[in-house]
Amino acid sequence: MRFPDWDTELFVAINGFRFDWLDPVMEIFSSIRFWIPLYLIVAAVIVWKKRWWSIAVLATLAVSFALADQLSVHLFKNVFERLRPCHVEELKSVIHLLEDCGGKYGFVSNHAANAFCFAMFTSLFFKNRYYSFMIFFWAVCVSYSRIYVGKHFPLDVICGAAFGIVCQQTGTLLYKAVMSIIKIKGRRLNA
Repeated sequence: MRFPDWDTELFVAINGFRFDWLDPVMEIFSSIRFWIPLYLIVAAVIVWKKRWWSIAVLATLAVSFALADQLSVHLFKNVFERLRPCHVEELKSVIHLLEDCGGKYGFVSNHAANAFCFAMFTSLFFKNRYYSFMIFFWAVCVSYSRIYVGKHFPLDVICGAAFGIVCQQTGTLLYKAVMSIIKIKGRRLNA
């Protein structure tokens, strides 16, 4: 599959538009270690709000997250085999690479898929516009950071974000199915 030229041009523009003070900020957003405290805080709030039902909520979130993470590799990266910008010979002289290049293929971005899956799922769970704004802002920053640090083309990130939202929808359907089964079994036990 041939990817559009504008994608490469936009990558060069975004990756080249940089500031020294922004480099460490983008490295932080790009680092999965930065996400762990956020995940733990959100999980703690889910447990606090839902008590025992939080097991179903967190299990569904984990399944959604696993789908986004694993399927983005097996359905996209291993199928399309689009090189990361840092592996494209023509770009090596113009790229501003802040991290090691990583795996060979970049379409779609796992970081974007995971961040948007998490943002969408938790946004629907909390139903709070301030939280939704903040968590989607975080997901956009994570996704943007992947272009900034030189690891992904814009289309990798856009498609990764869309795929993460699709995986979240699958997780939501699974959650509704599990909750329906629990309610039906509960009625039978009480009858």
